[in-house]
Amino acid sequence: MPSLLSNDLERHGIARLPSLVSPEKLADMQAAFAARLTGLRWNDHDGYERTERFRHMVQDVLTLAQGFVDVALHPLVREALNEYLGETYALVEAKGWKSLATMRNFHGWHGDAWYDQEKVKDRIPREVKLGFYLTDVTSGAFLYLKGTHGRTVPKLYGKGESPTLPLDRMVEMTGPAGTAFLFDTSGIHRQACPVLEPRQAFFLNYHDPTIPLQQEDVDYYRYHPLLLNAALLGDLRAEEMRILAFGDKSHYVPAFQRRHEHRAFQSLMGASFGAKLAVDEFSGRVAGKLRRLLGV
Repeated sequence: MPSLLSNDLERHGIARLPSLVSPEKLADMQAAFAARLTGLRWNDHDGYERTERFRHMVQDVLTLAQGFVDVALHPLVREALNEYLGETYALVEAKGWKSLATMRNFHGWHGDAWYDQEKVKDRIPREVKLGFYLTDVTSGAFLYLKGTHGRTVPKLYGKGESPTLPLDRMVEMTGPAGTAFLFDTSGIHRQACPVLEPRQAFFLNYHDPTIPLQQEDVDYYRYHPLLLNAALLGDLRAEEMRILAFGDKSHYVPAFQRRHEHRAFQSLMGASFGAKLAVDEFSGRVAGKLRRLLGV
């Protein structure tokens, strides 16, 4: 008999999960995630990425703390996904965001476009994401229009199309830190506006890795093989290794280099940093000579 979670996914496209981790494990996850938010990733600082104004992106969260891996492979999650997606899916992405407080409506209604719609025309492939809040969320919550999954090819909806959407079916996923939910990404969803307090959350993405990707994601290397932390992977079973895509090279690109979006700015910063290192080295030599002269 299908589980309640997979039934909710089939009927509504979204299912709220019970608590998946203990308070102690949640605290570890919050601390590890916050450590990545102390600064922009650069040079020797492994921080966040920033590709837009109102969100700080934390990549590869499965490397951060045990709780992230435990959530990804939780028995309730596996059961629901096995029933809804079959047994050819894998976890293909694991990243999070800090959404900054703003009144700006920057993240409108959409279904997630991820597969090559020219090559896959006979169906809408299923993809499920697991959303997990690391902070209390009372504003800027995840919104979903129930029953819109699997009906239309996923796309971004313009402001003029909003009045045509079935907003009477909207569910708002507010909740305390630790709130988790599954949703079919072809369903229409968005982040609510305004965001009155910063929101930290991560999302795990599951789909069949053999389905061809849209070119935008190929160019970005979005669904690269997962980066994992060996210390967090003890006693994995065969099914868990399959979900983590052990040995699967479907999206592996040898010697991949992402296109530089800010090449001139990066060169300027690199040159400035090189000059700083030269000044530091010179200052160190001068200071060393003075200490020797003074006998310090």
